[in-house]
Amino acid sequence: QVQLVESGGGLVQPGGSLRLSCATSGVVFSRYSTAWYRQVPGKQRELIARISSGGFTTHTDAVKGRFTISKDNAKNTVYLQMNTLKLEDTAVYYCNLARGLENYWGQGTRVTVSS
Repeated sequence: QVQLVESGGGLVQPGGSLRLSCATSGVVFSRYSTAWYRQVPGKQRELIARISSGGFTTHTDAVKGRFTISKDNAKNTVYLQMNTLKLEDTAVYYCNLARGLENYWGQGTRVTVSS
């Protein structure tokens, strides 16, 4: 049974930093790409960063230069380092693992950027 568990969200002031973690189990983590998405009420869930099985990373323009996705295969964990946070980064952040046609999601972790 594949499980993804996010952690690290919270309340932070504009300009601050947070590091999200997503611990996976039930899957050979290193074989698959993983990604971070975020969602705000009334909007679709949006992809913000992805890391391939080989470690190649992509980030959307909205977070490029501020957020960094990384992973530790030995710990079966993917991370999202978020720096220079803005008010508009407030959202629930979800971890995703794609295994063929199957997509697995965590329960989400809330990030609130507020002064």
